[in-house]
Amino acid sequence: MNAIKTTELTKFYGKARGINDVDLTVEKGDFFGFIGPNGAGKSTTIRILLGLIKANSGSAEIFGKNILTDKQQILSDIGYLPSESMFYNGMRVKDVIKFSADLRKKNCEDEAKKLCERLQLDVMKRVDELSLGNRKKVAIVCTMQHKPKLYIMDEPTSGLDPLMQREFFSLLEERNSEGATIFLSSHVLSEIQRYCNRAAIIREGRLIRSDTVANLSKSYAKRVTFHGTDSFPEIEGMRDFQQLSESISFLYSGDIQLLMQELAKHKINDLTIAEPDLEEIFMHFYTEKGE
Repeated sequence: MNAIKTTELTKFYGKARGINDVDLTVEKGDFFGFIGPNGAGKSTTIRILLGLIKANSGSAEIFGKNILTDKQQILSDIGYLPSESMFYNGMRVKDVIKFSADLRKKNCEDEAKKLCERLQLDVMKRVDELSLGNRKKVAIVCTMQHKPKLYIMDEPTSGLDPLMQREFFSLLEERNSEGATIFLSSHVLSEIQRYCNRAAIIREGRLIRSDTVANLSKSYAKRVTFHGTDSFPEIEGMRDFQQLSESISFLYSGDIQLLMQELAKHKINDLTIAEPDLEEIFMHFYTEKGE
């Protein structure tokens, strides 16, 4: 069963573009990354999935249920972490967490305690006394304490320090191994490459690629890096040329034999030809020629 399925999902804000004909499939059990810069359509897609706004056309389903007709049942299976979390000032952390559980009519006391300990969260502080990172921790506990089937997270690590980011993803990996589906939007491509098994790239409101992270990381272009010469001619298929003090590096998608012939004309040391990382693939899709 698909955890998330959208078909020709379209949303416009007046004359402004939101998303257009988004066909997205997230399978049950996926650890799925939704990639795109600010304004690409990530948050619009998420808001439609949560029933916060309505699409102009198209459809969306969560675990086979329509978001328009089965909204309440769907929301009981979701843990949503927004990019920015708002709380009532004056409330203590423990009261915010309990209030969140009470809204779902669940007793999450034991799980909330475990999460607070792992995230090193002081539950006796008032939320208006907290740093941005600690406010994010409160939101994470509220999102995870009822152990939902589907986690929808919008830029989840913003505000967290590196150690807490690692602990946060450790929690997500544990939940994913227990069968939960993780859907997170991010522009931090290293997170997607490290933790997700599948990902989709959205550009200017359109989904331009969806595949396994392994396949997305494979490219017809190779990253060529070598030492030993301070000059190298431009040849067809070369782009992103970088010349540092002791090395030359570029992406190459042309004839490999032509490249080897040209390399043979130079005194080359430490030649490396490798797959580009996900960030370079992402930038390829965001160039004018990227499709």
